Amino acid sequence: MRETITVTGMVLSASPIGEYDRRIVLLTKERGKIAAFARGARKPNSSLLLAVNPFSFGTFLLYEGKNSYNMMQAEIENYFSELRTDVEAAYYGFYFLDMAGYYAREGNDETELLKLLYQTMRALASKIIPNRLIRYIFELKAVTINGEGPQVFQCIRCGSTDRSVVFSPEAGGLVCEACAPMVRDSIRLDTSTLYTLQYIVSSPVEKLYTFLVKEEVLEKLGRITGKYLEMHLDKHFKSLEILELLVKSG
Repeated sequence: MRETITVTGMVLSASPIGEYDRRIVLLTKERGKIAAFARGARKPNSSLLLAVNPFSFGTFLLYEGKNSYNMMQAEIENYFSELRTDVEAAYYGFYFLDMAGYYAREGNDETELLKLLYQTMRALASKIIPNRLIRYIFELKAVTINGEGPQVFQCIRCGSTDRSVVFSPEAGGLVCEACAPMVRDSIRLDTSTLYTLQYIVSSPVEKLYTFLVKEEVLEKLGRITGKYLEMHLDKHFKSLEILELLVKSG
C-alpha cells in the first residue's frame, strides 16, 4: 500500500483541470520535478486555494497514487506575494520558474536548483539588487548547477590561468591572449567583469545576491550571459519574451 510523503518545494506552474481541480508542477528537494493533482483546489473554501499558486514555497503532503501524486495538505512558508503586485518582477519570476522547470528532472537531486530558485525570489521581492543583475546571476548559476556552466578560471583551449583576456560563448569560456585569434566571437574582459563571473560560478547559492556592480560591468555581464545561453540553451521561453517586451516598454 502506498503511503503519503512530505516534500519541500516550490510551485512552478498550475493549470485548471475540470471544474474545481488543479494540476501543479513542483520543484522539490526530495523528488526533483513532479506533477500533482490538487482536488477541489479551485473551490473558494479550499484550504489549498492559495497554496497551488506559482511561487508558493513550503511543505506539501502528497499521496503517491499508481500513476500520479495527489496533494492532500500544504504548509506554505512564503507566497512571495510581493511579486503579484509588480508586473515586471512577476515576469522575471515566471521566467526563473520556467528555466528551473526546464532543467529539473523527476527523481534527480535538485536541492541546489531549489535553493537557487528560493534565494532568487527573495532577492526579487527585496528590491535591493537590480532585477537585471538578479537575472544574469540566476541564468549563469542555473546553467552551472546543471553542469553546463562556462569555464571562467583558465583558458578553455590551452589551460593557461594567467593570460585569459577574452570570453568566447561558442568555445564555452575564457580564452587567453595566445589562443584568442582562434576564436571568432571573443568578448574582451575587464578585471571587474571577470571577477564577477568567477564569483557567481564558484560561490554558494546563499552568498550570490550580496553584491552590486557598476553599470558597465552589468552591461558586459548581460552580453556575456545572453550570448552564452544562445549557444548552450536550446529553449525559447515565452515568459522571457514577454519580460523583455515589458522592460523595453518601461
